[in-house]
Formats: sequence, C-alpha cells, structure tokens
Amino acid sequence: MKRIKAACLLQTIHFQLKEDWEHDMAVRAVNEEFEHYKRYLQNHHIKYQIVEENRQPDGSLIVKVKKQYNNHSCEEYFNS
Repeated sequence: MKRIKAACLLQTIHFQLKEDWEHDMAVRAVNEEFEHYKRYLQNHHIKYQIVEENRQPDGSLIVKVKKQYNNHSCEEYFNS
C-alpha cells in the first residue's frame, strides 16, 4: 500500500493584460487579479509561497508559486 506523505504544486502563472482595455486600466486589473488570487488562497486556507514575481515590460505579471495540494502536508517543500 502506498500513502502520499507530502504534496506540493509549483505553478507559473501569467496574469495577462486584457487586450481591448486601456493600458493603465489593464495593468490595474492585473494587480487586482493577483491580489484577488492571493486572498482566495488565504480564504480557502491553502498554504502557499510566492517564489518569484516578475513584472513584464508590457505590465503583465508572471508569478511562480508553491502551493499546497489537496490538503497534504507541504512544509518540507516550503522549507527548501
């Protein structure tokens, strides 16, 4: 029998600008979407760690995040 002892996702997420929006408004929307994403993780008690956050020349945002998977322990991944 096997049992999962720990599980973690490493995701790279690109928060892209809406193409049909004015640039400043689209950048603001990207920032709001990213903040909403972090609040979602917190409100759902999903453990996460932002590994990298890169603002692109066009104003979009690429984020690498480690996050808990299916309520499995993930502490060993966050400590490394």
